[in-house]
Amino acid sequence: MDIRELRYFAAVYRARNLTAAARACFVSQPSISTAITHLEAELGTTLFVRHKKGVAPTASAEQFHALARRIIDETDAARSLFRKPSTKTNVTLGLMRTLDVPRTIALLKPLTARSDVSLRLVGSDEPADARIISRSMLRKDEQFVALWSERYVAALPPSHPLTLKDKLRTADLAGVPLIDRCHCEQSAFFGRGAQQRQTAAIAQSEDWAMALVAAGVGVAIVPEGVARGNPDVAVREIEVKVKREVGLAYRASTPLADALKEFVGKLQKRPRKPSRVARTAPRRRS
Repeated sequence: MDIRELRYFAAVYRARNLTAAARACFVSQPSISTAITHLEAELGTTLFVRHKKGVAPTASAEQFHALARRIIDETDAARSLFRKPSTKTNVTLGLMRTLDVPRTIALLKPLTARSDVSLRLVGSDEPADARIISRSMLRKDEQFVALWSERYVAALPPSHPLTLKDKLRTADLAGVPLIDRCHCEQSAFFGRGAQQRQTAAIAQSEDWAMALVAAGVGVAIVPEGVARGNPDVAVREIEVKVKREVGLAYRASTPLADALKEFVGKLQKRPRKPSRVARTAPRRRS
C-alpha cells in the first residue's frame, strides 16, 4: 500500500461516497475504486459495503481508519519537518451564508491543505479576493467559475402532514409556517403568492434553517444539497423547477495570487455533476 491509497481510503471513509471522495481528492472515481480494491486485497478484508446512496464502512474499515489516519498525519509531519518557513500568501474568500457546508469545506481542501497559504473566510459582502456565491449574486465586473447546480426542495418536519405528498405545489404551502432565508431564490417558487405566505422565522444560515425545520417551527424551501443526508428532516420535491448555480466569482481586472490562480485552474478542470434529491423519511400513502 502507499500513502495515496491511504488518503483515498480516508476520503471515502469520511464522505461515505466514492464520487464525493473523488471530488474531494480531485481525481476520477475509478482511481478511488482501484485504490480501495488494492487495499482490500492487500489487507485481506472488505473495507466498504456498497448501497444505493454510497458505501458503508465495515468493522474492518472502522479499525483500519485510526491507523491509516495516524500514518497520513505522521507522513505530512515528516514532509514538513525540514522545510524552511516560507512566506505565506494571504487569501481572503467570501462565502454566502446559504451554502452546503460539508460540500464547501471539501471544495476548499486544496487551499486549506497548503502550508504557504493563510486562508481567511468572510461574508460574501465583505472585501475578498474571490467569493463562493450563487450566480444571481454575481457583480458586473466578476468572472464566474461554475461549481455545482442544484434544485430547490422542501424540507419538512418528519411528522408534517405534507410528507404524505410526493411533490408539493405552491397552494400546498398556503397558511403553512415557513422558514425564510437570506440570498434565496425561493421567491421563484411562490411567485405572486409570495406576499401571502406565512413566515415563522428568518434563518441566517442553512444550519439554522434545518434546525428550525427539525424542531417543527416550519417548512423551508432549500437547495437539495443542504437537505440531503439530514436525518432530522423529510425532503419533498416541489412542482416548480427552481434551481441555483453556485460558483467561484473573482474580479477579472485584479490579478490573482498564484495560489488562488492555481485553485481556480483546478476548479475549472473539475467534473461537475448536479446533486440528486435523497429522501430522508419513508414515504407514506393515505
